[in-house]
Amino acid sequence: MSGLAFIEKLLDGNEVAWKPLGDLGAFTRGNGMQKKDFVDVGFPAVHYGQIYTKYGLQADQTFTFVPESLAKKLKKARRNDLLLATTSENDEDVVKPLAWLGDDVAISGDMMLFRHNHNAKYLAFVIQTEAFQKEKRRCITGAKVRRVSKDDLAKIAIPVPCPDNPEKSLAIQAEIVRILDTFAELTAELTAELTAELTARKKQYDYYRNQLFVFSEANVEWKQLREIGKFIRGKRFTKADYVDGDGIDVIHYGEIYTHYGTAAQSALSRVRKDLAPSLRYANPGDVIMAGVGETIDEVGKAVAWLGNDKVAIHDDSYAFRHSINSRYLSYYMQTSKFIAEKRPHVSHAKVKRLLINGIEKVRVPIPYPQDTRQSLAEQARVAETLESFDTLIHSITDGLPREIELRQKQYAYYRDLLLSFPKPDAKKLTKA
Repeated sequence: MSGLAFIEKLLDGNEVAWKPLGDLGAFTRGNGMQKKDFVDVGFPAVHYGQIYTKYGLQADQTFTFVPESLAKKLKKARRNDLLLATTSENDEDVVKPLAWLGDDVAISGDMMLFRHNHNAKYLAFVIQTEAFQKEKRRCITGAKVRRVSKDDLAKIAIPVPCPDNPEKSLAIQAEIVRILDTFAELTAELTAELTAELTARKKQYDYYRNQLFVFSEANVEWKQLREIGKFIRGKRFTKADYVDGDGIDVIHYGEIYTHYGTAAQSALSRVRKDLAPSLRYANPGDVIMAGVGETIDEVGKAVAWLGNDKVAIHDDSYAFRHSINSRYLSYYMQTSKFIAEKRPHVSHAKVKRLLINGIEKVRVPIPYPQDTRQSLAEQARVAETLESFDTLIHSITDGLPREIELRQKQYAYYRDLLLSFPKPDAKKLTKA
């Protein structure tokens, strides 16, 4: 059954009127509550920012409380009111709805309660539709802080089934809410399962990568990085030096842990050609490491440079020029053992920094150290095995987030379809 056919069956011949929100209820702005007013025990309270950071579509309990003495001065929402955040730093969160299904609750400024005689969740679902969002975006004002006034909000029309029969209207609204709740529950369940699968695949990959670097003691020698190569620090360039067209290929330290995997053959960025003499470069086969980061995984993150030509590197990164297989070394630098041994050689400030005098003492396993040819062959085997496994796992880890996104889009599509009642010309909108 198509969406329109289902709606027709649901309406059973009854009409749908598009009514301005101002005709369906009254808006009341919140007042005088700040985050510093929160207490562990007191009167339940909702802060406007929590609507888009902590709550879903509905709630009957709060995350926070305010003193009873303050609550007496605050505006309060009651069961079936709709709570709306009226300010945000982005358009998506402005007028984010929360159907309040609990007892009386205090509300902050920069939000409104909408008191009405309809199903609060039905109204919340309608507000989430693209049709409503399109109208809302026309009402948004402000630069950094985006906001919508209650007068503008009151003019936006929404569909009301059976407007002359409140009992029938509420029954239809409740059925629509039931269907959307079921679909939302199924979508959330599938998303949770896919997320768990993604986590499991990443753990599986980490496990097998670590295992591939376990060698018989008779066939391996652990050498310090300084014994197999040397670190070369890059030279400074800024994002203002970037160019879109022809230029010098560069790798910025931040790109190493945001855009690159364990190996790369081409650079994402370029800078002006006139900077060429002042830069330092990684050669093909070097391993490039991020010198700074906010986490232990970011600082020291490595990428093997496999391009045909040299690439310039930022001064907060290092090229490690060495005598072993680059991909082998890069993969090893992602293992839990290397990260654990790297940890003591990272500064503990908010922005963590790689301490080269220490990191060069970290050891890596060199298989068959007495036979260079056999050693390189074994390094290549390990690297090729991990590359194949890497390709398989990342096809899964790339695919699962896309699958999650598709399921969420599918939910939004059917929600909008279910609420796509025929809309008359704006001039013909009936006012109560």
